[in-house]
This record gives sequence, C-alpha cells and structure tokens, in this order.
Amino acid sequence: MRETMITGKTRVWSILADPIGHVKTPQEINALCAAEGIDGVMVPMQVHPENLATVVAGLKGIESLGGFVVTVPHKTKIVALCDRLLGDAGRIGAVNVVRREADGTLTGAILDGLGFVEGLRSEGIEPRGRNACLLGAGGAGAAIAFALAEAGVARLTIVNRSQDKAEDLAARVALAYPDVPVAAGAPETASRDLIVNATSLGLKPDDPLPLDDTAFHAGQVVADAIMDPVETRLLATARAAGARVHPGLPMLRQQIRLMAEHLGALPGAARDA
Repeated sequence: MRETMITGKTRVWSILADPIGHVKTPQEINALCAAEGIDGVMVPMQVHPENLATVVAGLKGIESLGGFVVTVPHKTKIVALCDRLLGDAGRIGAVNVVRREADGTLTGAILDGLGFVEGLRSEGIEPRGRNACLLGAGGAGAAIAFALAEAGVARLTIVNRSQDKAEDLAARVALAYPDVPVAAGAPETASRDLIVNATSLGLKPDDPLPLDDTAFHAGQVVADAIMDPVETRLLATARAAGARVHPGLPMLRQQIRLMAEHLGALPGAARDA
C-alpha cells in the first residue's frame, strides 16, 4: 500500500449527496486506490437539489475529473443530466455513478443491483434458476429487480406495500426480460429459493419485519440490502429457522469495485455493453 500523495497529475472523482456526512464511498474508493497504487482521490461534495444542474455543468468542464458517484437525493434527477445511459439505468430511472468522458460528456450507470448480484456470487450464491421474492419496489428494489432478471432467476415476485408500484415495476422488468416470469404478489415464503429485502425495514432495532410470512427453512437464501446492522432482525429470524442468510456488506464491496471500473480507476468492462 502506497502513501497517498495528491499532485497535479492526480485523477479526481467526487460524490454528490445532500447531506454528505454519512457517506462511506470516499473512504472505500480511496482505500482501494491506496491498495492498488492508483494515483487518484475521491472527495465528497454536498450539493443541494436546486443546485445539482449548475454543479454538474461545472464538473463537465474539469479536465482532471474522472467522474462522480451520486447518492440521495440525486439518483433520479441526475438521469436527465447524463449524455448517455448504460444497461438498465434508463428503464430503472436512476443513476448512481457517472463517468466523465474525454470530451466532457457524461455516461451514467446504476450499479446497486449489479453490486447486489455480484455480492451474492462472491459468497457462492448463484441467483440463476432460483425462485426469487423481492421485498420493496423503491429505488434499490428496482435496481435489484432488473439485476436479478438479468442474472436469470427462474421466477421473480415483487412484494410492496403499494400494489400499484409493485405491478408497475414488474411490468417494466418483464418488458426488458421477457424470458423471466415477473409478477407482483405475496411473499409465499416457504416456496422461495431466494428472498431479498430491499426495503428500509431493519435499519432500526424496533423496525417490524418487512414481511408477515416467516415460514423460513433450510435450503433457501434470505438476503438483505441493509448494511448496518450487519444482521438485521429479518436475517436473525431466518437464520434461527435454518435458512442461509446473506447481509448487505458484500453488495457494498462489489459495488465499490464496479464503481471504480466505471470511473476508470480500475480496468474492467465498466458495464458498457
């Protein structure tokens, strides 16, 4: 690991958020740069929503900027400010990482879902062929839904408090991946091979479970996109019933590497296909 030294040749990336104090991506990217000997640094920038377009227009003119990560509350508004979208970003309607090309144009991607799937695979869990149930149809849920369909799950059921929202997401995923049966429905926990929580329920110790049907059992995987706490109440309940559990931290680790590839910090496919 090299000592970080910022010079006139250092490649710069940023993260845009409001508020900014809670973000962990700069620490992870900078640690990766140090470990890999990359002459680059990520700096946090607090940007209020009403200033986002102005800030992004300025960033496009910075020649030493490699791009930026985008998080709450900018993931949906940044879509219209990108010149090009990769993968399912347009269908999902959100972007969380933007690469600045040599000509100043911006290429956006959404890596939440891909990071989740790669996190599963990093722990030896292959989603392909599984009967999957996704809890939550918000931003994270949408990204994970598209990624699970792309990964080739045998079936995907989307469960959400708002049935209309679940049906809308199911229709969009089914249109993009017609070979995967996708529908809004109920958890039917006992019949699932893979259950994924993409809601915020579990962040607080007194949160209720994100589903009422707790018929967990051995032979199935129960996963959570929440990273802190490491073991949510959902995972603890599933573990006690004999299911294999998968926390959110592998998603973060894989997403950091995917982000670094997209930003040009690391060689990789950068999801340009």
